[in-house]
Amino acid sequence: MLVPLYEAVYEHLEVGAGTRVLGLGCGSGLALLLAAERGASVTGVDTDRARTALARERLASGQQHPGSGAAPGARVVEGGPEQAADPRRPLFSMITVFQPIGCTAGDSDGLVPALEAAVPLAERGSPVVLAGWGPPERCATSAVLRVASRLTERLRSDGGWRPTLRDDLEDVASRAGIRPDGSGRVSCPFGYADLDSAVRGLLSTGLFDAAVRATDPAQVEKEVKEALHPHVRADGTVWMPNVFRYLIARTP
Repeated sequence: MLVPLYEAVYEHLEVGAGTRVLGLGCGSGLALLLAAERGASVTGVDTDRARTALARERLASGQQHPGSGAAPGARVVEGGPEQAADPRRPLFSMITVFQPIGCTAGDSDGLVPALEAAVPLAERGSPVVLAGWGPPERCATSAVLRVASRLTERLRSDGGWRPTLRDDLEDVASRAGIRPDGSGRVSCPFGYADLDSAVRGLLSTGLFDAAVRATDPAQVEKEVKEALHPHVRADGTVWMPNVFRYLIARTP
């Protein structure tokens, strides 16, 4: 769903041969794979063991992206930025954080210390890319994410939905000691083959995990389906236009 975001950032920063990318919270590795296809050297870190395993598999074989091949020299490390340090390799020339912030309470809490740990691993003046949800009125998925907050009062302090704020990304950059140097917005519609696929896809993001803990999976699925109904088209597919924002900052 976020491929247009990845591609817009890589185009903007002219990612290619010679770019050394460190992807924080790299997830299943698709953004790294796209950078590698442009000739970049890529390293990813994530705390999720299953996702790092999938990322390694993708980067080894070019899996699940048409026309892609293996990414020689790619590294995916389970853990934090410290685990990506390698004195035998040159410093990174780009840091990315593509997991969007700004739609759930506390979703940027661990980002500042991660950036503080990653910045020394990059060259001076390297771009640091942060991503966030756009304004709620431009993101159809926001209405679905609000389901989590309606399910229980507890979610308001435990990962529940909150409105995106104008300066979310700038606030993170300021706290991490990196200076903003440009931004952009990208259309990233969420499309699914049918209602069941949409529910599975949204629940897999982790944005509803707190709601599941506070209630039960069946209740969450029921509420999400109801919120998705306005976005079901005549052919049964689900389509939700969204806008995401990215900020480019620079390491000191």
